[in-house]
Parts: sequence; structure tokens; C-alpha cells
Amino acid sequence: MLEVVKSFLFLFAVIDPLGSIPVFLEATKNFDDKAKKKVAINASLIAAGILLFFIVVGQVIMETMNISLSAFQISGGVILFIFSLTMIFGEGRPEEGKHLIKDYSHVTVFPIAIPSIASPGAILAVVLLTDNNTQTVLQQAWTTFLVFLVLLVTCFLLLFARRIQKRIGETGITVIGKIMGLILASFAIQNILSGIKYYFNI
Repeated sequence: MLEVVKSFLFLFAVIDPLGSIPVFLEATKNFDDKAKKKVAINASLIAAGILLFFIVVGQVIMETMNISLSAFQISGGVILFIFSLTMIFGEGRPEEGKHLIKDYSHVTVFPIAIPSIASPGAILAVVLLTDNNTQTVLQQAWTTFLVFLVLLVTCFLLLFARRIQKRIGETGITVIGKIMGLILASFAIQNILSGIKYYFNI
């Protein structure tokens, strides 16, 4: 049960549902309420499809390219750590996502579904958490369920984005994003240490 909670918190940190709220609001500022609702639901479904694709195919890609588990853990940990640093010290995903908005007619896919919800960090995380060499089928099923649960929370938050932003403000969202970054950094370092331990048989 503890592992399930840890996985949920990690996935919540890396997907960062609250961090998508300012991006969503900026991308849909010219839409009516009905259109905003449609964008929120469709973006969440698209992100779910993308992450599910990597849950299923990620392991195959690793094996096809002859990438060892330890190499993937270390490289993945480094990338996740860099990603977490941008969350902690950088401008933050909300502002970064706003800069990516060029065409307001296609915002559902880009930048809301990608890279705001299904970010590179989230894609890498689901591949790491569903590795066939370390995870049983049941554990992978639980991870997939938790991914969809976090995306359900994300969709809910986007549907009520305006109210949430009014309650906690962009500063509050930024602070939460920094905390999520710290959690993600800890997980990244743990992956690097696990990869080194596995490689050297420590």
C-alpha cells in the first residue's frame, strides 16, 4: 500500500496537474465555457493516450535499442533531475507553457496535452515505473491505474481552473510547483543511485 501511495505522489509531482492550470487558462481565454470544458476533457484524453502508448511500447523501445536497465535508470534519473531543477529554479511550467502558444485553434493538443500534461518528464516517469525487469504485471497495472487517476484529477482541476486560480492565485500554484519539483528531484537521485548499485552489483 505504501508503494502505491509513493507512486501516486511521484506521478502527481511529475505530471503536476496544478501547473497546467495557468497554461490552460491562457490557451482558452478566448473560448466560451462549453469550449473550455471540451478542451479540458479532450486534452486529458489525449495525454492519457500518449502516456499509455509509452507504458506499452516504452519497454520494447528499450530492448530494441539494447539499453540496459541500469543505463536507463541513470540517464532517466539525470533527465528527471534536470527537469525538476527547471521546476524549482526556472520560470516554471505555467509561464513556459504560455510562451509556446502560437495558434489558439489547436491548443488542445499543443501546449495543453503536450507538453503541459504529458510532459517529457511524465513520459520518462511512466516508462521507468513500468519496467518489465523490475515490476510485476500487477504492479504495472497499478501504475497504469494511478496514471489515469492523476489525469482524472488533472481534468477535474482544468474544468474548475478559473475558480482554483482565484482561490490560490498564480503564486500559490508556483509554490506548489516548487514543492513538486523537490519531490521529483529526490526520486531522480534515487533512480541514479539504484542504477549505479545495479550496474556495479553493490
